[in-house]
Amino acid sequence: MFGVHLPRKPKRVLVLGSGALQIGQAGEFDYSGSQAIKALKEEGIHTVLVNPNIATIQTSRDLASRVYLVAVTPEFVEQIIAKEQVDAIMLGFGGQTALNCGLALHDSGVLARHGVQVLGTPIKSIRDTEDRQLFVERLAEIGVKTARSQACDSPTAARAAIAALGLPVMLRGGYALGGKGSGIVRTDADVEAALKRAFAGGVNQVLVEECLEGWKEVEYEVVRDARDNCITVCNMENLDPMGIHTGESIVVAPTQTLNDEEVQLLRTVAIRTIRHLGIVGECNIQYALDPQSADYRVIEVNARLSRSSALASKATGYPLAYVAAKIGLGYALTDIPNGVTRRTTAFFEPALDYLVCKFPRWDLGKFHGASTRIGSEMKSVGEVMAIGRTFPEVIQKAVRMLDIGVDGVDPEAFSFDDVREPLRNPTPLRIFAIARALYEGVGVDEIHALTRIDRWFLRAIESIVAQHRCVAAVPLPLTAALLRESKRLGFSDFALDRLRAQPSGTTRATRAAHGIKPHYARIDTTAAEFPAD
Repeated sequence: MFGVHLPRKPKRVLVLGSGALQIGQAGEFDYSGSQAIKALKEEGIHTVLVNPNIATIQTSRDLASRVYLVAVTPEFVEQIIAKEQVDAIMLGFGGQTALNCGLALHDSGVLARHGVQVLGTPIKSIRDTEDRQLFVERLAEIGVKTARSQACDSPTAARAAIAALGLPVMLRGGYALGGKGSGIVRTDADVEAALKRAFAGGVNQVLVEECLEGWKEVEYEVVRDARDNCITVCNMENLDPMGIHTGESIVVAPTQTLNDEEVQLLRTVAIRTIRHLGIVGECNIQYALDPQSADYRVIEVNARLSRSSALASKATGYPLAYVAAKIGLGYALTDIPNGVTRRTTAFFEPALDYLVCKFPRWDLGKFHGASTRIGSEMKSVGEVMAIGRTFPEVIQKAVRMLDIGVDGVDPEAFSFDDVREPLRNPTPLRIFAIARALYEGVGVDEIHALTRIDRWFLRAIESIVAQHRCVAAVPLPLTAALLRESKRLGFSDFALDRLRAQPSGTTRATRAAHGIKPHYARIDTTAAEFPAD
């Protein structure tokens, strides 16, 4: 980075971690904080970390210069600021908890009193994305569409907004963690309970917005530096439609059911929006996209690293958190060299010739009396990621990694009294209900009508079910052609052995006899962006 002009480099930087281990914040933010600390250490900066979660990489002995295992609250953080005499703070690497803490420290005058500079996205931009009313107003300035909505500071105001918009509506809390308190209100009888839940826990702002249930949900990860260089690193598509929290949804990168016109439209809107809001570093923008047209709504912008950012980084090989930390120090995208080649820079958009699937992991059985329904409020406790060439392959790999006793998307793994019920009202077993319904002869169109999941995904799952039926019926041994197709669709050797009630290792031996061997591909840290020489 020789010759790059930078503002005064801070000497002691405070990094806010994600806070205590709970649903909505956990290991998914460990990647972000660890990469930020790594970037700061390269610059010779003394780093101070606040994170009470000891089960993380970032709290390891040799990473941060000083670690405080205390709650990420304004009271504790102010004491640490005074003791450590930090001159700068990073708010975007610890999820919603860190962001809310940073805003509180600014509003109370703590940062100004101690001369602490906020690195990266400025406080005003953070507030414009977190305050629902400001967010809608700011995007309206550039003609970007948002859902028809009204920000309310009391249940009385919310009742009036519901009456004005008409049911059904979506309730979303401002500054909320993991969609806490959010939900869809469909009937008058549900209004009071939904408002009580939305305003619980000291929430002082709730957005009442038009319900876009059934629209596609799409995300773009965007990076912008202070010199207004701006790129979209990765786009992702939820298998589940709007109405289900992203943390609860199966997510695929890159998008699979959007055409080029839709991809370019949302990319253009993303860059316009992030530039207008003045984000400096990394963020993600979430859309609702009408499946019947190119109509869209911007749902929210997270002016920080999110769980989607960690997924996008691992999916593309682009080190989002590391780059965001360097940008926070004043570097431009064109100044940040690639860690492998040292000759190319971070100013590029990765191209993927493979698919990545994120699948949530639930543990609702541990919570006595908890509803098994999933929706706009996050309940998952973790997630897995699978990489492959086809959607059937990655969805089967992901399901195997969940460690719930299944070998893939097995239509016979679970039985349902009424297979259509979990299709209408999603549960953690919805993917198996879809496979079971297809196995029992329910058509793709009917499943689409019940779930609003795009037919492309449903037909891909249908191909798994058809192969399952085929493998179960053909005479042994399995032919080379059938084995190749089974592998392309993500069936493991163990799954095929179990399906045919064969001794373990039989399919592996048959496959080896046919010369069918595994192929391993690598994702490097440049997403294949090497200099053309």
